[in-house]
Amino acid sequence: MSTLPDPSARAAQLRDQLRHHEHLYYALDAPEITDAAYDLLMRELKSLEADHPHLVTPDSPTQRVGGRPAEGFQKFPHSRPMLSLDNAYSADELRAWDTRVRDLTGDLPIRYVAELKLDGLSLALHYDIDATGHARLLRGITRGDGSTGEDVTSNVRTIKSIPLTIPAEKLAKAGLLKPQQSLFDPREAESPAGQAVEVRGEVVMPIASFQRLNLDREREGLAPAVNPRNAAAGTLRTLDPTIVARRHLDFYAYFLLQSGDYLAQGQQATLDALTALGFRVNSHRQTLSTVDELLAFIAQAESLRESLPYEIDGVVIKVDSHPTQLRLGYTGRAPRWAIAYKFTAQAALTQVQSITVQVGRTGKLTPVAELTPVFVGGTTVSRATLHNSDEIARLGLKLGSWVKIERGGDVIPKVVEVIIDAEHPEGHAPYTFPTTCPECLQPVHRAEGEVDFRCTNIDCPAKLRESILHFSRREVMNIEGLGEAIVAQLLDNHLIASVADLYTLTLDQLLTLERMGDKSATTLLAQIEASKQAGLARLLMGLGIRFVGERTAQLLAADFGAMEALAAATQPELERVEEVGPKVAAAVLEFFENVRNRALVARLADLGLKMTAEKRIRTDQLAGLTFVLTGTLPTLSRDQAKERIESAGGKVSGSVSKKTTYVVAGEEAGSKLTKAQELNIPILGEPALLALLNCSAED
Repeated sequence: MSTLPDPSARAAQLRDQLRHHEHLYYALDAPEITDAAYDLLMRELKSLEADHPHLVTPDSPTQRVGGRPAEGFQKFPHSRPMLSLDNAYSADELRAWDTRVRDLTGDLPIRYVAELKLDGLSLALHYDIDATGHARLLRGITRGDGSTGEDVTSNVRTIKSIPLTIPAEKLAKAGLLKPQQSLFDPREAESPAGQAVEVRGEVVMPIASFQRLNLDREREGLAPAVNPRNAAAGTLRTLDPTIVARRHLDFYAYFLLQSGDYLAQGQQATLDALTALGFRVNSHRQTLSTVDELLAFIAQAESLRESLPYEIDGVVIKVDSHPTQLRLGYTGRAPRWAIAYKFTAQAALTQVQSITVQVGRTGKLTPVAELTPVFVGGTTVSRATLHNSDEIARLGLKLGSWVKIERGGDVIPKVVEVIIDAEHPEGHAPYTFPTTCPECLQPVHRAEGEVDFRCTNIDCPAKLRESILHFSRREVMNIEGLGEAIVAQLLDNHLIASVADLYTLTLDQLLTLERMGDKSATTLLAQIEASKQAGLARLLMGLGIRFVGERTAQLLAADFGAMEALAAATQPELERVEEVGPKVAAAVLEFFENVRNRALVARLADLGLKMTAEKRIRTDQLAGLTFVLTGTLPTLSRDQAKERIESAGGKVSGSVSKKTTYVVAGEEAGSKLTKAQELNIPILGEPALLALLNCSAED
C-alpha cells in the first residue's frame, strides 16, 4: 500500500492551514509561524495544484491574484444604499447631535459605539452560503454613488485580510446559521444555500505600504502619490490585480448585513460577529453612554493618530441598539443614528505666490491662493480657497504674504490667518479683485446684499464647462468618464454647447477626441443613455438652479411629481414645500422664467430624459394640527408616520407642549407620553392615526 498522501486530501489540508495562518497574520496580528514556513506551505500547494489542475478551487489561497477584468469594471447595485455620515467638528456640535438623538427616542437608554474613522474607501463584500454551509466570496463592490458601485472582485481577492471562504463553524459562532444549518446534511430539507451575507468596511493602504509605493514611484521618475487614501482608491481601481497585490491593501470590517438588513442585536454585537467570522476589526473601539465619555475617547484617539500604522481622520459614533436605529431613521442622505466626529484641522505655514480666480457654473468668481507647496493633513497643498473679495480684505492678504492654512479630512484647504513677524515679513503687493470675468472678459456684478461677484454673461465658456461637469457628477446624472479633459475637448471642438448636446453625441464624433478609443467611446455613450432614467430629482440638481441641492431637489420632485408642474408653480405653491423658503422659491421662479432655460428643459424632454417622479399626495385635512410621535408603532416607521401626517397638512414636532394637538404613542413610549398625560393631550395609537388620515397601513 502506498504511503504517499492522497493529493486531494493533502491539498484540502494545505488550504485549511494557509487560511488559518492568513487569519492569524492579517486579521489578528498574531502569527504562529515564520514567513518562510508559510511560503513553504504555499509552494507545496501551488505544486500540487500544478500537477493536479482539477484540485484548484476558486477560494484557494493560491488564487488570490486572478485574471484581469475582461471589460473594465462592471456596475453593480448595492443591497441597500451606502450612505454618507453627517459630521461634527466640535464638542458643541456633538452635544447638539446627542440632544437630537435623545429627543427623538424619548427616555430610552442610549449607548453609543465609538470607532476610529479610518481614512480609506468603503467596500461591500457579498458572500453566498453554499449547500455545505460555507460562505464563499462572490463579489466586492465599491461605494460608487451610494446606490451603485463597481465590481472590483478581481482586486478584492488579492487583499489577504479578506477571507475568500468563511467556514460554517464561524458562521454558526457569529449567529448567522441555525445549529442544524452549520452541520448541514444535504438530505435535510432546510438548507442554508442561497442565503446572502454582506460585510461592509474600509479599504486602507497602510502607511508603510504607502511609503514603499512612493519610493518605487521615485525610482521610476514618477510623481509621488499625495496620500494613502487616494493611493488606496487608485489601487483598487487598477485593472491589473498583480499590481494591487504588490501594494498590500488592508480591509477593516464594521457592518454586517444578512438578507440586506443590519444585525438585529446592534453595532457592538455586529463587531463581535465580524471578529468571529475572521475579519479584521479595529481594536480601538468602546461602548459609551455620555458625551463626556465620547469626548474622552476622541481625545485618546487623536493622541494615537501619529503612532497608528494607518491614517485616521476622526471617530465614528453609532447608536448601539438596532431597534433604536430603526426608530431614529434617516435624513435624505445620512442616518440619524450615526455621526462622524472630524479631528481638528491640521495647519501649516506657507507663502502666497499669486491669486487666481475660478468661475463656477453659476458665474460665481472664487479667488484661489496659489501657494508654495506644503505638506499638511496627509497631502501636499499648493492651492487654498479665499472664498471672496471680502475675505481677502478681512485677512489683510497681499501677494507674497505668509499664511496659515488648515485642512481637515475632506475639507478644502483654506487660508485662516496672515502671519506677520520677524521671520515672516508682510506681503509685497496688494491684490485688486478683477472687474471683468477672467474667462469671457465681460463685466462682473455683485448684487446688493451678496458677497460674491458673478459673471452675468449667459454664454460664458467657464459657466458652460462647469455646468456640464456638474451635470455629469456621480451624485447628479452619474455620467462616468465625462471628466475635465473630455469636456474641454468637446467644447473646444464645438461638439456641445449645452448639456442637452450630450445626448446627440455620436460614436464618430467621440472617436475624433484625443485618447478616446472605440471601447471608451462606446462606454461613455452607454453612460449618457443610462442617465436619461436618472429621474426628476437628479435632473433638477443637474440644471444648476441656485440653492437647489440634493435634499431640496428630492423634496421638490416628490411634491410636484413632474417638471411641467414645477415649472408652472407660483411662489406660494413653492413655499408650501418642506424646507423651501422665499429665497429658494425665488430662485426656482427665476430659473423657469428664463426663456433659454425653459427651452433647454423642453429639449431634454424631447431627447427622452425622465421628467417625472413619484408624487407625494398632499391634502389639507390635518392643517393646523400638531403631532408628536413616541414609541414604536406596529406597522409604520417614524419616518413613514411623519410623512403621512405632513402630506395631510399636519405638523410633526419633536417635543410635547400645550400647542400639541395629539401624541401618537406606540410600544416603549417614554417621557413624551407621560408629559402628554400630564397636560391632558389626546393620545392616539396607530389605528386611530390611520383613521384620522382616512387611510390604511396598506395604502
